[in-house]
Amino acid sequence: MNRIEDCISFLTGKAAQAVTRAARDRLARHGVTPVQYAVLQLLWEEDGQSGAAIGTRLVLDSATITGVIDRLVKLELIARRPSARDRRVNALHLTDRGRALRGPLQAEMDALNADVDAALGGPAAEELKSLLRRIAAAPLP
Repeated sequence: MNRIEDCISFLTGKAAQAVTRAARDRLARHGVTPVQYAVLQLLWEEDGQSGAAIGTRLVLDSATITGVIDRLVKLELIARRPSARDRRVNALHLTDRGRALRGPLQAEMDALNADVDAALGGPAAEELKSLLRRIAAAPLP
């Protein structure tokens, strides 16, 4: 490799920066960060999950997910309650404010996805998603 622009790590990093920056700007209009959006999205899919389950799905360590959850609680978008199945575990539940953000936040992310799809042109967007999933799942050393 003679040029940094030919390095897969550099290319994926730059692509991630561009998309993350766009997501951050769109979500900031609603007072939410991309990682906070991801937690909310998982709770919209299934309310009442544990922080550990969400951290595992988002591949975040315990300290990071705890900080994200603390900020969402402070923003009054989610609440911690003892789990009905195991009182030693806190379940995370959306508040009315958290539920109300679903439409606006999903519209922002749908628009971002549409912008990326348009920039790539048709089938290339689906191919990119497929390739990214394969890279994420690959057992790299």
